[in-house]
Amino acid sequence: MWFRRDLRLADNPALIAAAAGGPVVGLFVIDPVLLGSSGHPRRQFLRNSLESLSASMDGALVVRIGNPTVVVPMVAREVGASDVCFARDYGPYGRRRDHAVGRALTADGVGWHGVGSSYAVDPGVVVKPDGSGYSVFTAFWKAWQRVPVDRARTGVAPTDDVTWERRPSDAVDWPDDPRDQASVDLPAVGEEAAWARWRMFRDHALAGYATGRDIPALDGTSRLSTYLRWGVVHPRQLLAELDGSPGAVAFRRELAWREFYADVLHRRPDSAWANLDRRYDAMNVDTDDRARQRFGDWQRGVTGYPIVDAGMRQLAAIGWMHNRVRMITASFLVKDLHLPWQWGARHFMDHLVDGDLASNNHGWQWVAGSGTDAAPYHRVLSPHRQAERFDPDSEYIRQWVPELRGAADGPLTGYPPPMVDHAIERVEALRRRGSIA
Repeated sequence: MWFRRDLRLADNPALIAAAAGGPVVGLFVIDPVLLGSSGHPRRQFLRNSLESLSASMDGALVVRIGNPTVVVPMVAREVGASDVCFARDYGPYGRRRDHAVGRALTADGVGWHGVGSSYAVDPGVVVKPDGSGYSVFTAFWKAWQRVPVDRARTGVAPTDDVTWERRPSDAVDWPDDPRDQASVDLPAVGEEAAWARWRMFRDHALAGYATGRDIPALDGTSRLSTYLRWGVVHPRQLLAELDGSPGAVAFRRELAWREFYADVLHRRPDSAWANLDRRYDAMNVDTDDRARQRFGDWQRGVTGYPIVDAGMRQLAAIGWMHNRVRMITASFLVKDLHLPWQWGARHFMDHLVDGDLASNNHGWQWVAGSGTDAAPYHRVLSPHRQAERFDPDSEYIRQWVPELRGAADGPLTGYPPPMVDHAIERVEALRRRGSIA
């Protein structure tokens, strides 16, 4: 069993398929290509998760580091495996990697079986009557709901269903990275922690999720994105827990957004870092030294716009940012500072513990206007109005921007003035968009 983005034992179709053939060797390969493009929060969460997964397997997980094209066939030969089972990967790099591993295993006479994926509905399945994919979420959402989803077995399953073949696992020498010196408050790892978080959300926030999910000061979101990103829980398992209540429908819709972006990236792998709407290649963006300085201020959360700064500081502190604030901070970077969306997307991927290429980068493109929405560029979010609407008492802002905690008692000290005038930059953003119409 080659674990990747499915770090769980419960409801794992690939593991079930492997166990049906006899004793199983569990393998995780630390791929330097992926590790090098991951920031500290994801690297550390992965490290912690592998320890948790191995413990749940009574220490039987084999962890190796290297090129999977070499390592997977090598381990298969070492243990005399007849077959390798894995969950299919639909990302651009993952598909290329898996084809290469499959060819190497086939040359060795080893079976190669992709079973299941990270999604309730695999990318490429939801199509229009003519067989083409959807480029607008609303239409995708309607079609996605009509696709039957396999029945899930929820909760944490015992390990008695699997006979683990114990093999020595070399001590893994994780590559040094200066980013690993950062201190980030990460979520607990493992299936039990994920399901504990689900129960808390289900019992206390799901009923009000349709509106509560937009209030960053509330614990009104599931905070399951990290567990979904690593496959500690599967969306199929969560869908099985949902009824037809408004909160459940809203949550189901958010799961569909995740699958929509995966579908778009599957069909257009070039859109990982390039504009989905290629007209935006002609958009004038700022990339000079002044732009770099502004980008640094945005990264550090010293823009002078409290809701923006709160979000950027939350990201640095816990490797996560509330989704509403992700949109606000992204809009500010793209439409107030006129910087490339790719700069912001890369910064997010460096810091998000739930960083997922499809969801992150296509979320950025949605804000930038170059993505899947019909006319989003004219949606220029005002930081002040967003704060008034979604953080009216400044609870979220005061939590993450300590300079403002005593703002009502007197003049501000130690907090910068707004780095730009939003009203002026909004006009400039629309002018730049109009130049490529």
